[in-house]
Amino acid sequence: MSDVLVITNRKLCKEDFLGRIEALAAAGPRGIILREKDLPETEYLELARQTAEICDRYQTPCVLHSFPGIALELGVKRLHLPLPLLRKLSPDERAYFTVLGASCHSAEDAREAEALGCTYITAGHVFDTDCKKGLPGRGLEFLKQVCESVRIPVYAIGGIDPENYKEVMAIGAAGVCVMSGAMVCEAPGRYLSAFSEKKEQTANTQKGIR
Repeated sequence: MSDVLVITNRKLCKEDFLGRIEALAAAGPRGIILREKDLPETEYLELARQTAEICDRYQTPCVLHSFPGIALELGVKRLHLPLPLLRKLSPDERAYFTVLGASCHSAEDAREAEALGCTYITAGHVFDTDCKKGLPGRGLEFLKQVCESVRIPVYAIGGIDPENYKEVMAIGAAGVCVMSGAMVCEAPGRYLSAFSEKKEQTANTQKGIR
């Protein structure tokens, strides 16, 4: 199974956005997080409906972002939230979701998210990235501290690519998140396969296969 979560950003996509979603879903990532949180709620609702239908066709988990009410309306039981929004969910609302994630930027954030019922978190940004221009990456030591602070899976985010993927996994991350690369790559299937190839190479090396 893939270790890669795709996070969307339609503003980076140079083609039909739903076509890109379909190509990514067909490539079999761990899941697709529909992050378009700048959209008005009515527009996000329609995009979420279409994205969930595409993901269902390929049995790729669709995770909604920032709009718990829309997730409830559509019957989607996977949700990712910024920590301030997670704090506002009632216990009953949190219990509804079988997959609940939060964006964390410290070990303290991670522990709070776990206590609030998250089943996974994202931690970042790890490396320098154009999405956070002017803000240096927090680094691998930061990621290690987060991974060691919780028992739930931690997905590293920020400047992750197939070349630094194995460094991140070696620290203890359960997987990685990609956004820019997934939105602009020429061949989504080949792009995601590059991570799997690195995973296999690392596994073979650990087994003593050269």
